[in-house]
Amino acid sequence: MTGHRPPDSRSALTAHLPRPDRDSAPWWELLAGRRFAVQECDFCGMLRFPPRAFCAACRAEGAHWREVPPEGTVESWIVSRQPFVLGRRDRPIPSGNGRLAAVPGGLIYGNWRAERQPVPREPVAGVFAEVTPEVTLLGWAPAGDADGSGAGIPGRT
Repeated sequence: MTGHRPPDSRSALTAHLPRPDRDSAPWWELLAGRRFAVQECDFCGMLRFPPRAFCAACRAEGAHWREVPPEGTVESWIVSRQPFVLGRRDRPIPSGNGRLAAVPGGLIYGNWRAERQPVPREPVAGVFAEVTPEVTLLGWAPAGDADGSGAGIPGRT
């Protein structure tokens, strides 16, 4: 094919970065500052995640951001053996859902940040991983092991 060239690993990585929308942009800004928050309904006080325009409990529209600890329990996980980013074929990447302690209905997807497999309902803490200066992702590590250093993260140095 004329003019076709495969993407390099940097462009493949940035092609998969999150694209904040009206409801999630403040959350991504907080994560970039290594802060974790969920929405709190201005009318009934219900905490909610993921961010959305309306409260599921009372259907009110207003909300503000409330900082809570990024901790919870392992809800479920998968191990991807399919490389989704060029140059990351060295080993499988486990990722999973954490059920937030502060928001029982809130699940957050993130990469598993430990060398061993997660255990169902295991206590976990959030680990911040900067991808670019503007984008920080939240991953999960066993509670007590989440120092935020990224040590032991498959595919990271």
